[in-house]
Amino acid sequence: MEDKTIGFALCGSFCTHARAMESLEQVKARFARVVPIVSDCVAATDTRFGAAHDLMREMERICDHRVISTVKGAEPIGPQKLLDLLIICPCTGNTLGKLAAGVTDTAVTMAAKAHLRNQRPLLLAPSTNDGLAASAASIGALLPRKYIYFVPFGQDDPEGKPASLVADFSLVADAAQAALEGRQLQPLLLR
Repeated sequence: MEDKTIGFALCGSFCTHARAMESLEQVKARFARVVPIVSDCVAATDTRFGAAHDLMREMERICDHRVISTVKGAEPIGPQKLLDLLIICPCTGNTLGKLAAGVTDTAVTMAAKAHLRNQRPLLLAPSTNDGLAASAASIGALLPRKYIYFVPFGQDDPEGKPASLVADFSLVADAAQAALEGRQLQPLLLR
């Protein structure tokens, strides 16, 4: 187990939360400490995929750490240099757009801003129905930025949802290791 502290943030792509939780388990098995973070939407929204409270309790069980769910709770990540790496999995089109534009209005975007100020890696696992449409500009803006890495991603349903992109959640732990080493896991685009 590597002696690193990893932040693991969930955004509201609720249909991918089960896969994201599997990724969280893999990350926790590889790294010594994992800090769970959720967006305001995740913290407050019960869906057909599960109750918000149950999801956060499961994250706390896996990580043995309280979930950060507020902007105020996420702000110390920067000044206290709490994380070696921050993973946003899933990273929605909404969050991609906010990161690209420098908007800080959720626990997840505050965690990212606070973490990046320390020039430490941020790993994004996109999951967005408009990745090849409106969110394409945000992905394009984030790809060349220093300290930002992506979990390899591709179209999840080219026929039914031709603009939709989703990361390969089974690669999150490997992409995290690569980001800690300062490299992008390849290939970035999956078939």
